[in-house]
Amino acid sequence: MELSNLILERVKDPRLGFVTVTHVKITADLKSAVVFLSVLGDKKKKEETFKVLQHAAGFLQHEVGIALKLRYTPKLQFELDDSLDKDFEIGEVIRKIEDREKPAGETHNEPER
Repeated sequence: MELSNLILERVKDPRLGFVTVTHVKITADLKSAVVFLSVLGDKKKKEETFKVLQHAAGFLQHEVGIALKLRYTPKLQFELDDSLDKDFEIGEVIRKIEDREKPAGETHNEPER
């Protein structure tokens, strides 16, 4: 949560896209952490955002240490998490299959909100 807030509020780079921290894996010795990110946008936007965060890793590590009052903070490594993209693709395939199986003239209806 703290890292998400830092990325949103403190990383000031116009190349930074809309980022969501999906989860973090920290090693048992607490020396490193892999931060999994979902980035909204096309491949280029994802690559740019990833580069920005790699460049800001030291700053973010330092800020996490201050915010959480830690003497030592794990080295941050970023990985793109494409599970949300895969979920979307699977949903699209399912909708296409459902639409094909419907009688002629019927279309896929979105649920009412």
